[in-house]
Amino acid sequence: MNVGILGLGLIGGSLARAYAKAGHSVYAAEENTSILEFATLAGVVEDALTEETIGNCDLILLAIFSGGCVAWLEKNAKHIHSDALVIDCCGVKDTVCSHCFPLADRYGFTFVGGHPMAGSHYSGFKYSRSNLFQGAPMVLVPPRFDDPVLLSRVKEALSPCSFGSFSVTTAKDHDQMIAFTSQMPHIVSNAYIKSPTASAHKGFSAGSYKDLTRVAWLNPTMWAELFLSNRENVLTELDTYISSLQKYRDAIAQNDEASLIALLDEGRRIKEEVDG
Repeated sequence: MNVGILGLGLIGGSLARAYAKAGHSVYAAEENTSILEFATLAGVVEDALTEETIGNCDLILLAIFSGGCVAWLEKNAKHIHSDALVIDCCGVKDTVCSHCFPLADRYGFTFVGGHPMAGSHYSGFKYSRSNLFQGAPMVLVPPRFDDPVLLSRVKEALSPCSFGSFSVTTAKDHDQMIAFTSQMPHIVSNAYIKSPTASAHKGFSAGSYKDLTRVAWLNPTMWAELFLSNRENVLTELDTYISSLQKYRDAIAQNDEASLIALLDEGRRIKEEVDG
């Protein structure tokens, strides 16, 4: 299988490594030519993904910022073979799918929205690895929900990644959920580390601190685009969180132990219910 990959960062690089390891031919497009050259010398990439090679690809994976994915597909859709499958790996789906589904219909190829639920607080090709997605969930947003043949085709095409499970949803539902499960934790972590106390934490911190601050180390440009692309859902989650924090603050400020215990127990019970 010939696989085209747009972007050789952590996600795109890991995809490239997974497919190359499985014996497939990988063609890649990467702004940083030195990274593309390194990936080629390392045997991960066979050749550049260009107007000349796009038409040879059976599968194309879009693994850069959402705006860049849409722009690339708008420019190159005419070169994609009608039998090809195109899957994006962006963190938002509504803005991507609303642009890419019509492009696929116009030019005859198949587009499916995708979001691999795997990653790291590190970024770049040097941190990519072939087993990044092993056992991880993969969220799919297909153009049709009554096409089991398409879903089987997608799962087969993604088999070198060794995903642990697949979820099928709409772009709207994906973005609503991801605002809570992914985008909010990054905001909370990034805001939390701004405490003036943070500079003196060494020797006083353990697992709780590490768990909460891990994703504060992020790619600012990428995450800003994701937050703004999913603005309404993120604002809803932010407002809910701020309202909850205010209740804790009020109970502590008023020395109201009973209310504080009730709030803490409520959170503990909800955690137990949602995560077993």
